[in-house]
Amino acid sequence: MTRAISTIRQEGFTLIELLVALGIFLVITGAAFTLLGSSQQHYQVETQVLSSFQEARLGMDQIVRDVNDAGYPPPSFAGTDPTLFASTPFAWSPGYLTNSSCNIVASSGKPVCTTPGNFDLIIETNPNPQDPACALTPCPVQWIRYQLQVPPQVQVPTLMRGMVPKTPGPGDPDAATTAASVLVPFVQNVVNSPAQPIFSYTCDTTSAPQSPPLPCPNAAAADNSPANIRDVIVNLIVAAPLPDPKTGQPRLVQLTGRGRRINPSQ
Repeated sequence: MTRAISTIRQEGFTLIELLVALGIFLVITGAAFTLLGSSQQHYQVETQVLSSFQEARLGMDQIVRDVNDAGYPPPSFAGTDPTLFASTPFAWSPGYLTNSSCNIVASSGKPVCTTPGNFDLIIETNPNPQDPACALTPCPVQWIRYQLQVPPQVQVPTLMRGMVPKTPGPGDPDAATTAASVLVPFVQNVVNSPAQPIFSYTCDTTSAPQSPPLPCPNAAAADNSPANIRDVIVNLIVAAPLPDPKTGQPRLVQLTGRGRRINPSQ
């Protein structure tokens, strides 16, 4: 008895067909992972830009609020203790409250201020006038300083902020607010350049008190005193920590605000 030989051919894939299919699969998978990686990079950058914007927005609001409150409370409100009222809306150095006052910009007869400056500002005010604790015992006036630094703990350009109680007498607000324990990081990755200062000022004019304030560099030499500052224009340029994946350049957020000293008694 002999076994019948089957002549039916079984269909399947050849080795070449398998290799071609594997190659196509690898190309599609690689493209998908490349697209996924690019999407993740874009998401991370956009998230960093949003975080930078939020940080800059909060910083801008705080600076403008402090400038608006500058000079409060005035001497007529708080009595005779100089630590309980603002002698001037903005503190300066050198020559705070003396006849050797400085000028915001270079002019004859007076030195240029250390503060206020393009990247440094000291505000004199009571930042918490509505604090219930101040109703029974008046709270002291504070010197609030904003200064651009590169602190060692973060190693990136950072706008620092610090507060110290005002000292009696002429004092030196510059020296009082320079301690490392006073200034803390406020807004990081601030990339303003000398051509794009953080702070610029308008000054009241003594020759024409009814006229609108002028940019302090354009005012007369006598009007460039920090005591005459009326407006502070704040320009914050903040870079996101991650560069743009397409251009390789940092993504920037720029905010501009204006704080106006509104206390009429100063």
